[in-house]
Amino acid sequence: MQTIYLDHNATTPIHPEVVEAMARVYSQGYANPSSQHRPGQEARKLLEDARERIAEILGAKLGGRDGDRLVLTASATEANNIAVLGIAAAFARNHGGPGSVILSGIEHASVIEPAERLVEEGWKLDALPAGANGVVRAELLPEWLDERTALVSVTLGNHETGVLQPVGEMAAVCNERGVPLHTDAVQVVGKLPVDFRELGVAAMSVGAHKFRGPLGIGALILRQDVPIRSLQCGGPHEGGLRPGTQCLALAVGMCTALEIWQREHQEHARRLAALRERFEAGLKAGCPGVVINGEGGHRLPQTSNVALPKFDAEQVLIALDLSGVACSVGSACSSGSFELSPTLLAMGLPKDLIGRSLRFSFGATNTEEETDEAVRRILHVYRELGGEEALNVV
Repeated sequence: MQTIYLDHNATTPIHPEVVEAMARVYSQGYANPSSQHRPGQEARKLLEDARERIAEILGAKLGGRDGDRLVLTASATEANNIAVLGIAAAFARNHGGPGSVILSGIEHASVIEPAERLVEEGWKLDALPAGANGVVRAELLPEWLDERTALVSVTLGNHETGVLQPVGEMAAVCNERGVPLHTDAVQVVGKLPVDFRELGVAAMSVGAHKFRGPLGIGALILRQDVPIRSLQCGGPHEGGLRPGTQCLALAVGMCTALEIWQREHQEHARRLAALRERFEAGLKAGCPGVVINGEGGHRLPQTSNVALPKFDAEQVLIALDLSGVACSVGSACSSGSFELSPTLLAMGLPKDLIGRSLRFSFGATNTEEETDEAVRRILHVYRELGGEEALNVV
């Protein structure tokens, strides 16, 4: 039985053109981009060309007096850590001690855990709740901001429900008050157009393996005026924020993946949305008690968070895996614990519903036939577990 992979939000298969582009870089044996000799400078030019192109596609402008910065990292998780901890460290140095950080209650663990580390160091942490539709309550933000607010961080699109967040609106409020807003745009880049400057954010994190690029590289885009301190030592690479020799092939791979997405993005988004709608319609038709979490909000085209009646998500997940359907409970960075989803808790959903929720996420390699077969297998598993009374059996 062939596995139907519906966990593309965790990672999605690398594009063959990206593999070819990276192989060319490796085969040509480029030197260290920081070396001063001619081979090193050739490598540096290729690295900076890739950086410029990545920034251009994501709506950032490098160079000039007001130029943005694009820091290449090992992952979006590292980018989130640098943003949260680095901006907080700069605030503490400039203001004589800890301040406060505001997150949304639906952030990824790579944003929540650095913020919790700050709490251990004397910082104040507040979490904006979300409504039942999965949208952060942006109207609360103005009254939460004060002179000790060092940073606000709100995801652009939630990793579990796919619900898009009013980041541009919240960034405008923060900019009026002189507070930097960081957004984790990992699930949105490569699915929908993202323009860094148009959003008005101070910092934005992305990860290449979410949009058919290679594992092992991400980026943090920073507005020029954002104070930030380095968390690491060992060299001037990436403006001192991420010391260590850059991997040229990974940078080229990330750039290539974004260029492919830009070339195909309208059809790609339409196709993903069609697959998701087909999937959800099939489940609802076969099992009327299905609940789609976040269905009331504007969602990413590829993400479906589904609560099946009666059975715990862990039980269904294991049965689906044995039946050849790969999905997840929450994000890949936290799903191993089978704890209740912080995102769904922040939405105020009943714990019983949360405990029955699974995430299915689609990608470029999925087909309509796979989608229909996935629905058939899910309903079969549900029947085998003893949920016949909730099914529409033809």
